[in-house]
Amino acid sequence: MASRPTARMVLRRRTQAPKPVDVKVEDGSESENGSGSDSEYDGVCCQECGSGDFGSKLLLCDKCDKGYHLFCLRPILVSVPKALGFVTLAQRAKTTFPLVQTKIVDFFRIQRSSDSRNKLVEDYRKKRRRPSSIVISKKRRRLLPFNPSEDPARRLEQMASLATALTATRTEFSNELTYRPGMAPRSANRAALELGGMQVLSKEDNETLNLCQSMMETGEWPPLMVVFDPQEGFTVEADRFIKDLTIITEYVGDVDYLKNRENDDGDSMMTLLSATDTSKSLVICPDKHSNIARFINGINNHTPEGRKKQNLKCVRFDVNGQCRVLLIANRDIRKGERLYYDYNGYENEYPTEHFV
Repeated sequence: MASRPTARMVLRRRTQAPKPVDVKVEDGSESENGSGSDSEYDGVCCQECGSGDFGSKLLLCDKCDKGYHLFCLRPILVSVPKALGFVTLAQRAKTTFPLVQTKIVDFFRIQRSSDSRNKLVEDYRKKRRRPSSIVISKKRRRLLPFNPSEDPARRLEQMASLATALTATRTEFSNELTYRPGMAPRSANRAALELGGMQVLSKEDNETLNLCQSMMETGEWPPLMVVFDPQEGFTVEADRFIKDLTIITEYVGDVDYLKNRENDDGDSMMTLLSATDTSKSLVICPDKHSNIARFINGINNHTPEGRKKQNLKCVRFDVNGQCRVLLIANRDIRKGERLYYDYNGYENEYPTEHFV
């Protein structure tokens, strides 16, 4: 058998929590390094992560002067609430996310529920209720759509947490692969070019994927919360129980040729197409346009403890002739559990021994 052509794969370099990019506060001011200029509070550190950086994002208790970063709160805040320079710990627990519903709807371009979307849901439910045949046969396990939180307010908090992370990292929301001028064109994304072939997404699973996308377009969000960890940076937690084989999200971003990104220092690039002709191999670059997939971390697959944390699998599919990457639950996931997958699902070139 001929040996597989090799190409230098882009390495992930997430060695410690990346510090969120400082963003403008409500009055439009912005500090160069986010540390602020008031020497009176130079010694104040966040009680959650222990860092004193990003002073413009530190809320101070008016009784004890203890600080909390906006992005360390649960739910995280995207900016200092209007008319609120200081908060008490009691107020902190009651503070609501400053992105009101209308802003969240605009941020994620949420559409009104349509008849076509409702028909998708009803058709899916009918198929799930269909009685089984008398003939007993081993059936392939089908993918499941995510089950949104019933409480609309909770869904807004989940979306707001993602909006915070995207804003802090200066990333524009996108829920599909994007093709930018000067990068790989849409025509380059051909699953037929995959070395050894690519798994084809079945008709039933394709319908489930379309249902997930349709639900998100109308504001029925996956039950996920983005949180900030001082070691891992922004990361994702399950906000309710998630069943095995549930579609969590699609990995999206700008599509580019691997050859253009071999010296890129990004830590979140994903293989999209591993072509027989390596000059046609593609990667997904989520640094400019992305969704929640960018903030799901990888396991340290050099330790038993690290491997036990894995609860998602990353799978590339041929979907109507194009390569797509899905993150799918590979076991039941309890509420509050952080999501992890193996960055080395296909290649063994990502150095993960330093992952926490």
